[in-house]
Amino acid sequence: MFLTGTMQINTQGHLEIGGIDALQLVEKFGTPLWVIDEEGFRRNCRRFKEAFSSWGDVLVAYAGKSLSNVAICKIVAQEGLGLDVVSGGELYTALQAEFPPERIIFHGNNKDQEEIRMALQVGVGRIVVDNFHELDLLNSIAGEMRCRADIMLRVTPGVEAHTHEYIQTGQIDTKFGFTLPDGQALEGVGAALNSPNLNLTGLHCHIGSQIFDMDSFRHATNLMMEFTAQIQEKTGHEMADLDIGGGFGIYYAEGDKPTYPEEWAEAVMTTVQEKARLYGLRVPRVIIEPGRAISGPAGITLYTVGSFKEVTGVRKYVAVDGGMADNIRLALYNAEYSALLANKADQPPAEIVSVAGKCCESGDMLIWDIELPQVEPGDILAVFATGAYNYAMSSNYNRLPRPAMVLVNQGSADLILKRETYADIIRNDMVPERLRNE
Repeated sequence: MFLTGTMQINTQGHLEIGGIDALQLVEKFGTPLWVIDEEGFRRNCRRFKEAFSSWGDVLVAYAGKSLSNVAICKIVAQEGLGLDVVSGGELYTALQAEFPPERIIFHGNNKDQEEIRMALQVGVGRIVVDNFHELDLLNSIAGEMRCRADIMLRVTPGVEAHTHEYIQTGQIDTKFGFTLPDGQALEGVGAALNSPNLNLTGLHCHIGSQIFDMDSFRHATNLMMEFTAQIQEKTGHEMADLDIGGGFGIYYAEGDKPTYPEEWAEAVMTTVQEKARLYGLRVPRVIIEPGRAISGPAGITLYTVGSFKEVTGVRKYVAVDGGMADNIRLALYNAEYSALLANKADQPPAEIVSVAGKCCESGDMLIWDIELPQVEPGDILAVFATGAYNYAMSSNYNRLPRPAMVLVNQGSADLILKRETYADIIRNDMVPERLRNE
């Protein structure tokens, strides 16, 4: 049984989240429904902040791409974390939440001029530069705006973390960053230092996502500190920041073995401090970005079971009222999840089923071969660890309206994202005059 945060099975045998029966949530808000356990989310923020702050000057920056809306950004701000964004839309959302711009780090491999101007105008803390084109563009725009941009360079260190190939980003063959092994990163440093409107404060790297092996982080940190020493030796420039990225793995299903934030902190910070002593460097301010590890476990999705199909001798399919439009991760990454029937949470498994979505795609599956109590139409399926990348990657495929999202805490449930309607689906549709009926 996978229960975390404030989840438990109540006396009625139902799943309870944040002190509220899941069936009550369904009755009030409908399904599909994204549920965010506020206490669990805040607890995760504090756990990472405490784990790293005990080592010195560290900024824990929540990765907004994992889950971002105005309410979530307000919680992150209240918890004293930084925020990394990867688009103008994420930056705008943060600003609408009155997030302190000096605690915002702006990522992205292809920022356009409008996004760059917006970031400079509001005074974000750091802009992470991804390539030579952006260096030139940012330097030019900052000159026009008569300001000096604080930047970090994204470096591709050549570390292949043990994770899905689509979410590896530290290896050499990737669209992200200045490549370290072939000298491109050092060339990028030189270009940055020769840009009069840019202030190079540090380096950034990100080696992938859903990583359980702390040796990958040690290795990446070691390479980045060695590169920092090389920069200081060759240019005399001292780096103030080292952003080691995110990728800390979480529990989704059996076989996942996440470690603790304290182990991540130990792996990164001991390496930073040891290498700083070895090379005679100032210990940089370390930045980490645990997005998924904060939002993922705090999210639960509730679905209503509908139709069935039995393939004799193969498997039984049960369909729910959501699918790849609200959770595309199985289709993208072959992701696995744990789940239970919220209305039968105290009942033992009785059959093995595969959970299908309602989109018109054979690949629209949510879970393959899971043990559940006898499944019937109208049952409420609760899928765990859906706080990260589910809403963020959602779509209107098949013209399905996106679900609502509620924030639950100590018996209260507040809507933080309205359910889309059919009217919302066609809100931006336009009909040329020549197609209108006379």
